[in-house]
Amino acid sequence: MDEVQRTVLFTLVTERGIRPYSEFSNEYARAAAQLQEEGRDVAPTPGPRHYERWLRVGGVKTTPYASSGRVLERMFHRPAAELFCPVSAIEELGPERSPRVSSSPALNESDLLMTARDAASHSSEAASLYLDEMTLDQLHDDLVQLARNYGRIAPAEAYQTGTTLLNQVQVLLDRTRSPQQHTKLYYAAAQASALLSALSFDLGALVPALTFARSSAQYGKTIENGSVQAYAHGLMALVAFWDSRPREAVRLARRGQEFGGLGDTARRRLYAIEARAHGHLRDAEQAERSIRDALDQTSGSSDELHDEIGGEFAFDDARTAMSNATTCLLLRDGLRAEEYAESALDTLSTLPTEEQPIVVVGPAAVDLARARLLRDEIEGAQEALTRVFQVPPHWRSSGLMERLAAARIELTRPGISTSPAALSLADQIETYSALSPTRRLGATNPLAIEV
Repeated sequence: MDEVQRTVLFTLVTERGIRPYSEFSNEYARAAAQLQEEGRDVAPTPGPRHYERWLRVGGVKTTPYASSGRVLERMFHRPAAELFCPVSAIEELGPERSPRVSSSPALNESDLLMTARDAASHSSEAASLYLDEMTLDQLHDDLVQLARNYGRIAPAEAYQTGTTLLNQVQVLLDRTRSPQQHTKLYYAAAQASALLSALSFDLGALVPALTFARSSAQYGKTIENGSVQAYAHGLMALVAFWDSRPREAVRLARRGQEFGGLGDTARRRLYAIEARAHGHLRDAEQAERSIRDALDQTSGSSDELHDEIGGEFAFDDARTAMSNATTCLLLRDGLRAEEYAESALDTLSTLPTEEQPIVVVGPAAVDLARARLLRDEIEGAQEALTRVFQVPPHWRSSGLMERLAAARIELTRPGISTSPAALSLADQIETYSALSPTRRLGATNPLAIEV
């Protein structure tokens, strides 16, 4: 605070040694108590922010109310109006003096000391607004755990955890002034928002999914983090083609490729999403090109989000194969769809059962069943769906249920629709689908897996 900005009150509280709010408030309370004993009306002690405004010229537009001014006059033995004048307008601060414009003020040791004390007070306040690094480390660990366990914990439980973590980030952002800590917290907010977008999508809620994805992208833009912006654009592309906007999905997936700092995993995911969008457009040539591009990402480059943290942010061989199977089904290429679906399931079968992500195993199994139905292999489809029918209701995500709905439509084709095996499998699908979380949420999204 330079001299022009100071009020007379600032100088007086500094010289008296009561510049800190705690000291001033004690003095104010004592003076107010004396006046109350005399039967005078007084105002309560001002809050810290209001007190700071008293110390700056222009901090308050008018002289405080008489009940406040009365206390200040008792404390400093000066008219209240004088206390809020610029200190530069006072030649000296003797008790009997009135405001008078001085000549050019000379800098002296007292001025330097007041400025130094003010700086010390401000730096102490700033230092107090710094989070313990262990708090940030724990937040990071919690987000990593959620991302890596995403496919093995129920969506509703994961959503609650993600919401708690995002709220925690938002609270912590107000408790630090460190630019480095703000960067870490915005990165954490981007991750939490991205996971909540994925969870909303799995529950069939496209509007919240899109909102969370945009929030994640904005957090990433704030800290200029390319990988989290790319991931968020992939999410927005997924929402777009599930919302019957495949051309917008292509645009968003390509926009995601433009961000810097992306590794092979990030690019493979975006190419696979773009391939799905081309599949919805029935553009076989572009879809095949995007599938090849996804499989060609073998440079060895990586980034922190998709590779080091991984989990839901990763896009491994199994997930790539699952996505390619869906793209081939959109192009009505049952043979290649079956190959990709079997590849995904074979890759995952090498993991212990409890470590196999249902969000990948389930859709891949349904795609395998659909590919077999294209050849009228009802028994083969029934076999593929065996593991799907074992998935508990709270795990039945929108992606899984839409695929099952498409399989159910396949069973209505002439030539197989009246067979006992087809009728039995159709009944199983309908009974199973009735208990899905997306059905309970009232999702009415159009099929993203067209027949």
